[in-house]
Amino acid sequence: MSMLSNPARKYRAFPQIDLFDRQWPSRTITAPPRWLSTDLRDGNQSIIDPMDAVKKNRFFDLLVEVGIKEIEVGFPSAGATEFDFIQGLVSSGKIPDDVTVQVLTQSREDLIRTSFESLAGAKQAIVHLYNAVSPAWRDIVFRMSKEEVRQIAVDGAQVMRDEAAKRPDTDWHFQYSPETFSTAEIDFSIEVCEAVMEVLQPTPEKPIILNLPATVEAATPNIYADQIEYFCRNLPNRESAVISLHTHNDRGTGVAAAELGLMAGADRVEGCLFGNGERTGNCCLVTVALNMYTQGVDPGLDFSDIDRVIETVEYCNELPVHQRHPYGGELVFTAFSGSHQDAIKKGFEANELQNDEHWRVPYLPIDPADLGRDYEAVIRVNSQSGKGGFAWVLEQDQGLKLPKKMQAHFSKHVQHLADELGRELNAADIWEAFKDTYHVQTPNKHFQLVDYEESRASDGTRIFSGKIAVDGGEQSVSGRGNGLISSVISTLEEAFDLDIKVLDYSEHALGAGRDANAAAYLECQTGDRIIWGCGIDEDVATASVRAVLSAANSAIR
Repeated sequence: MSMLSNPARKYRAFPQIDLFDRQWPSRTITAPPRWLSTDLRDGNQSIIDPMDAVKKNRFFDLLVEVGIKEIEVGFPSAGATEFDFIQGLVSSGKIPDDVTVQVLTQSREDLIRTSFESLAGAKQAIVHLYNAVSPAWRDIVFRMSKEEVRQIAVDGAQVMRDEAAKRPDTDWHFQYSPETFSTAEIDFSIEVCEAVMEVLQPTPEKPIILNLPATVEAATPNIYADQIEYFCRNLPNRESAVISLHTHNDRGTGVAAAELGLMAGADRVEGCLFGNGERTGNCCLVTVALNMYTQGVDPGLDFSDIDRVIETVEYCNELPVHQRHPYGGELVFTAFSGSHQDAIKKGFEANELQNDEHWRVPYLPIDPADLGRDYEAVIRVNSQSGKGGFAWVLEQDQGLKLPKKMQAHFSKHVQHLADELGRELNAADIWEAFKDTYHVQTPNKHFQLVDYEESRASDGTRIFSGKIAVDGGEQSVSGRGNGLISSVISTLEEAFDLDIKVLDYSEHALGAGRDANAAAYLECQTGDRIIWGCGIDEDVATASVRAVLSAANSAIR
């Protein structure tokens, strides 16, 4: 069987919503929603090996730590394991006073009662009731009429109301989901929700939570936003309802649907950290929250140590967070491409020079440091990288700020090494290549400085007198020039017949403080060749002498 040449024979386009004066496209998100994590319920039921109590407790602690105040902790009627975990969580006293746990139940009397029993002793809790309302479920799964489906919701709401009344010591809140909302007739969803509200009698002071799930994402996110805005406009007693969103990711736009749903008037977002969930997953709470953060909106959630968050999620779910997952993935702040690396490097330099408090670095929508990531992983070098990449790595790892022309010169050596090894180059690889190319801090070079003195002649010239190790033996040498560098050049010409002409010189401190080393760079010409030298020493003058000898070693190589 293969894909159809005319898929319209089998599939139908999702119908548009009759909402010609929609308002959500002109709105922006200016405040965070209420957040609900369903990692311990929807996420847990979606992994191959469900979490045990140890993992669930560890995950719960993480959710509390990052600041989530509403946590769906399980499906207590599913079995003893779920029930015991929930009751143990409640009785342990580890639920903070400002955190509300939530449980999910189908609209069946025995299951609802079990759900309330699992929460015995809770200070406050949400019981989440659901039943599917869309035509496919009514016609195929349940073979029920609209009236019968609505009555299931009403009967469940009545049981919830009565069970809560038996347990007045807990502050009960109710949530209802017309499951499969995204593929149901929107007016029928409103009708069912209104019937549930008539039973539970919510008020603006104690509203009902109406969750409108994209149980299966069946259309573009703008249509989901239209559904949410239409629902909000036409729901009676809207001020007594919190509109919650539970988007799935079947079309790959679960996050976008949640964001547009908030713009359309919703108040709450349900999802999982890093988007674990049925099929292609749920809305990723991390992505939605950090999308807001990059727009200057405090999401009220703390992901300042995102690697530790990932470590816990991966341990509990036994699923990896993809390397390209927004914000959290190992490679999302990493550039291998030469042009990207160059732009990022210049962005960091501009930020430092301009001291602009607003973040403006090309290719990086967020400062990795805000999420606890260091800058060492921002630029990584492979065969696709350019001079900006290794230059950044050398600066971060060794403090060296290579002149632009020297970067171009060294890039050929880096490219050759990357091609030869056939893998990504790490900081140690690049540093070893640099030392080998420019004879820096390596014992087997031809010319090595042993000692020297500098003096001034009566005519104002400088005299270099020193000892240079040459192929294992020491040789006393001297020369005269207008300055220290020219006197060393003169020495090399007289003692070793080397013709080196200095074209450019630069230096900088390696770090800050009185004990910082210095680095010196020389661009030279010998014959028709351009060569470079680099010297590093605690004394800047000695660093410049070492740079000359570095160039001399390149000249005879």
